[in-house]
Amino acid sequence: MHPIADIINFLETLAPLHLQEEYDNSGLVCGDAGAVAQGAIVALDLTEEVVDEAIGHGFSLIIVHHPPIFKGLKKIDAKDPVTRMLLRCIQHEIAIYAIHTNLDNVIWGVNGEIAARMGLKHLQVLAPKAGTHLQLNTYVPSSHAEMVKNAIFEAGAGAIGLYNECSFSSQGEGTFKALEGANPFIGEKGLRHLEQEQKLEFIFPVHLQSQVLMALNAAHPYETVAYNIVPLENQFHELGAGAIGTLPEPVAEKDVLSMLKSIFKTGIIRHSPFTGKTIKTIALCGGSGKSLIYNALGMKADLYFTGDLGYHDFFLPAGRMLLADIGHFESEQFTSDLLERVIKEKFPTFAVLKTGRYTNPVNYFL
Repeated sequence: MHPIADIINFLETLAPLHLQEEYDNSGLVCGDAGAVAQGAIVALDLTEEVVDEAIGHGFSLIIVHHPPIFKGLKKIDAKDPVTRMLLRCIQHEIAIYAIHTNLDNVIWGVNGEIAARMGLKHLQVLAPKAGTHLQLNTYVPSSHAEMVKNAIFEAGAGAIGLYNECSFSSQGEGTFKALEGANPFIGEKGLRHLEQEQKLEFIFPVHLQSQVLMALNAAHPYETVAYNIVPLENQFHELGAGAIGTLPEPVAEKDVLSMLKSIFKTGIIRHSPFTGKTIKTIALCGGSGKSLIYNALGMKADLYFTGDLGYHDFFLPAGRMLLADIGHFESEQFTSDLLERVIKEKFPTFAVLKTGRYTNPVNYFL
């Protein structure tokens, strides 16, 4: 048995809420996070069939990718499908949690799952986000520098790309004078003390700030810890929208479209004119990704595929790359598999099931 909050905290550690886009509504949409989670259904969308499924299993949590409340509700009207589903969930004490663009904006998330299905290598974010990391600078007596480093690393600081425990230190002299009422670790009250210190510098994600500072204060020997935190505008290739990677071997354009059709089981693929080139570098974005077409062009992608493209979007590549629309649902359908897998790995005794309902509202007449 786990509180719903345990499941939520785990998901938000992997895909922090601050990474969601401004227009989004990820997080706990409905329900009590303090209640015990009697199992969970995972789905791309909330539908009445999914709610029925949760009720039938006696589960108290539904985890969806697309938030059922995206715009403000002005009235509670049971004739409205969304309101009706929310009322049923409230009646049956079922919580609803949405993990949307924050899951889109981590490389292991929606787009990482798509890339894995395609067998892409050397994966990186297509459009990295800025403002996702901070720099911590602190001053530690040289005798305790390694202890403080280790504590801050354990709190999650110092990870850059495929490297962790990254830091910088410089040697110097620090001075301080303990005043009346102080309890100095070293030095005498009323006298200026000179200490050989190291300045330690670390980078860490914004959402880890509180635990990094807790680790710093717990490990640091001084009564009052001197530190400063600096916002960074650096772009890190693990956080942001879309993804780009390479196939093991070049593939003909028609063959790569056949691959997409087979993997994503799409009824139809709309695409721009063939370029006559083979496909090696592939950019992608689950869901609606028209805003990243120029990013894909700038990264020299041979193919960019996504969903929800408009008529005029297909003119944009102008023969420089192949552009394909495989469908919104089709591109994101494996998100439920991803969420089911990571939750089972973390909570092996917790009952979590991928929905058995097909929630794609789009049908194809062939």
